[in-house]
This record gives sequence, structure tokens and C-alpha cells, in this order.
Amino acid sequence: MLNSEVNEQLAAAANVQDADVVLEIGPGTGSLTNVLLDTGATVLAIEKDPHMAALVKQRFAYIDRLKVLQEDFVKCHIRSHMFSLFESISSLDQKPRCAKVVSNIPFNISTDVVKQLLPMGDIFSDVVLLLQEETALRLVESSLRTSEYRPINIFVNFYSDPEYKFKVPRSAFFPQPNVDAAVVTFKLKQAADYPAVSSTKSFFSMVNSAFNGKRKMLRRSLQHICTSLEIEEALENVGLAATSRPEELTLDDFVKLHNLIARV
Repeated sequence: MLNSEVNEQLAAAANVQDADVVLEIGPGTGSLTNVLLDTGATVLAIEKDPHMAALVKQRFAYIDRLKVLQEDFVKCHIRSHMFSLFESISSLDQKPRCAKVVSNIPFNISTDVVKQLLPMGDIFSDVVLLLQEETALRLVESSLRTSEYRPINIFVNFYSDPEYKFKVPRSAFFPQPNVDAAVVTFKLKQAADYPAVSSTKSFFSMVNSAFNGKRKMLRRSLQHICTSLEIEEALENVGLAATSRPEELTLDDFVKLHNLIARV
């Protein structure tokens, strides 16, 4: 990141303050890490590249509020790492206000990171990510009845309140990528605020099945759950046409449909 202002804006988007705990994925050379540490926050940085991990450790060796782990974030046990960090802070008689995620992540792991973090509202209050602009728009602004409306949109809105914050031009990076980027914030929901479904596993299984046959009517794509007639009746109960397709249903529609047809 060549533009230090963008790093400042990333931290500001999460309202990072003194005594916060912040997870940073892929710190690279530590330009964002530096901004986060300047707020007074404690930072857990997870870096896959051993050379970069060593570089960040060395750069901030004099600061005890930074912990660097050389791991692949997608494969690591982030929950246990966070609990371990919370325990070490508590032992110093400091209670963290909350944990947040602020990261400029590699574009190729964006969806994996989102899927891993958003269900963790018990640990994180806010997730602020710098993403490829196309991905950012798809996650936040995809509309019903469009080709961009996918299961990930249902997932994102089930677990969070997403917001597109601002665009970051490709010229802000070195080496310069072929695409622009954008910052998105996800305000994570607590479990008590999730839509009421009997089983999240069953719910997302149904949603994925529905979109597997995207142009198919739901009465066909969900036949493995119950009969076409039962699906038609459930859709009409929800106030939808018996011929509805997945891209026509909101999160709330999918929740109501699931609760009518799922046999958990």
C-alpha cells in the first residue's frame, strides 16, 4: 500500500481505539500494522509468508502489543488464537473492549476469509476488509433478480450488516494490480440476532441447493427436501409464486421457506 491515508481510513472505518484487540490478516511489510499499533490497540498479525512474518516481527520488536503468527489464515484455528490472546491480556489486568478485524487481504482468499470470519460475532464486533472492488460490490450491493445474486449474499446478510465504504484506485498499490479495490465494513451480528432457523447447517444447505440450479424453479431444485407440491404450498404461504426461482428470494424469504419445508 503506497497511500498511507488509506491505512488510516481502514483503521478509522473500524473505529480502532486504545485497548481494542485487532486481528490483521497478511500484514506484509507492516504499513497497516504501524497505523493500528499507533492507536494503542493490541494486534494479532497472521502472515503466511515466513520472510514477511520475520520482517514484521523485527520491525516492531520493541512493541509488546504485537503478536505475529506465521500461518496460513485460511487453515489456522483463529478462535483458539483469539482466546489465547484474550487470556494473556486479562492476565495483565487489562480487559479488551472488543476485538475487530482490519485487513488488506490477498484478493484470491476474500471469499474464504469472509466465510470464516462473519459467523464469529461472539469474538469480533467489526470486520473491515480491503477487497477487489468487484468482490466488494458483489458482497454488498448485489440485487435480487441479477446474475450477481448468489448464496454468499444470503450468508453475508445472515451474519452481518455490510456496508461499502470507499473505492481505492489500483495506483495506490505496488506492484500495481489490474483492478481497483474497495473497503467494506461488516458489522457482525450476535447469535441472538441471527434470523431464526432451526439449523444453520440445514438452512445454508438448502440455499446452496437452490442456487445450484439457478435457472430452475425451487419446486424442482429442492425436491430432495420434500415434494414439489409441498414446496409450491410453502412458497405460496410465504407470499411467493409457486414458480419462484432462487434469485427472486430475499434472506427473509429463504428463512421462512426453510422453516416450512426443512425436516431437521
